[in-house]
Amino acid sequence: MFGSIGPTELILIFVIALLVFGPKKLPEIGKSVGKALGEFKKASEEIKGRIEEEIQASEIRDIHKDLKDGVESLRDGITGLKDEVGRATDVSAPPSPAPETKELPPPDSGAAASSPAAPADGAAKSEDLVKETVANEIREGPKISG
Repeated sequence: MFGSIGPTELILIFVIALLVFGPKKLPEIGKSVGKALGEFKKASEEIKGRIEEEIQASEIRDIHKDLKDGVESLRDGITGLKDEVGRATDVSAPPSPAPETKELPPPDSGAAASSPAAPADGAAKSEDLVKETVANEIREGPKISG
């Protein structure tokens, strides 16, 4: 409790205090010293509590700042993505030129079903369908089923 002061030194201090202050004043002095030590302990605990509160408040401010920075970077990313999507839809939004029409053989020809013009026309239609689907997904977002 008193560090390096042993029982012999304590007894010597009490005897000197008894001789200096007398038997009537010694209890009052002991009471005053006890109150002072109690107040000192209470004040030190209060200071310790305030320091801990400040540390926690500082940590909360740091976390708040980190969250705010994260939200701002997320907003910037979303805005950039939105701009990119807007540019992508502007590029694919103009109507594509009308597909070239090739002359088809007369219907009475037996080779009409296997003519090379039919697959080319079908390829143009499927290409237009793909472009339209991509444009819709860019505008509305991908459709996820499940």
